[in-house]
Amino acid sequence: MNIPTLDWAQHGTDPDGFARDLGRACRETGFFLLKNHGVPDTMIAQVFDQAARFFALPEADKRPLSIATNPHNRGWAYLGSESLDDTSGQTDRKEAFNIGLDLPADDPRVLAGEPFRGVNLWPDLPGFRDAMLDYFNAVWGLGVDLLQPVARDLSLPPDHFAPSFDAPMATLRLLSYPAASGAQGEIGAGAHTDYGALTLLLTDGAPGLQVRPRGGDWQDVPHVPGAFIVNIGDCLMRWTNDIYVSTPHRVLPPPRPRQSVAFFLDPNPDAHVAALPGTGAAKYPATTGADYLHARLSATYST
Repeated sequence: MNIPTLDWAQHGTDPDGFARDLGRACRETGFFLLKNHGVPDTMIAQVFDQAARFFALPEADKRPLSIATNPHNRGWAYLGSESLDDTSGQTDRKEAFNIGLDLPADDPRVLAGEPFRGVNLWPDLPGFRDAMLDYFNAVWGLGVDLLQPVARDLSLPPDHFAPSFDAPMATLRLLSYPAASGAQGEIGAGAHTDYGALTLLLTDGAPGLQVRPRGGDWQDVPHVPGAFIVNIGDCLMRWTNDIYVSTPHRVLPPPRPRQSVAFFLDPNPDAHVAALPGTGAAKYPATTGADYLHARLSATYST
């Protein structure tokens, strides 16, 4: 499987050509690399630096931020608390920290108890919140912009998806993988497909991420410094009636400590997810963004 590298600058000069290339990647591999995306290097460096500071905190400082006690998919997931491959019995050897759309406690959506609408949890680290929210907003904007060539490729108006992503259940997820211990059957993150529409991932260059094309073998995802690794999630595959493919991937235990930063672009909670026009007879019943995400997350956490 060839994972192509797309140049976001082409979207401005040749939008039809970019949409064709993106559509081909979404149909054939479900993965592509994106360079010249416009997210500043300094912003990216700050996020990785602040993430490293957070994961270096004592467990006593991280425990009050536990995702296990938060109903909105926000906060800290401790080492061994998740199992992305729920068929293998393996637990993931990683820590994570989730940040969602930043809402105040008195936001009407929070007060009404809407699904996945809650306040973020923040560690007591100077600069952490500002760095994360600046990055969240920049990559949210990039993800929504990427849905324009998706719509173009599917013969839809360019802004077709925009109303479904103006207040998304997006998650910025900081990830930390310790170096491999050598234990039998160890896994950094078990084989899985992502849940949402698009995932935009950056890594520190340490190896470990692999993809498995349908009917093929596992292969390493190449590292291109500064480029996002973008992949299709199950929600968008369902939305496109399986025209786009959501490809299984995993993270092997790395030879050295590994950091990555993932942005999962899920739609608004009330987004109507049903087979898009022109994609044929629906293979799946219609659902909402919130119902779909809730069903997928329920199997992930072991505690």
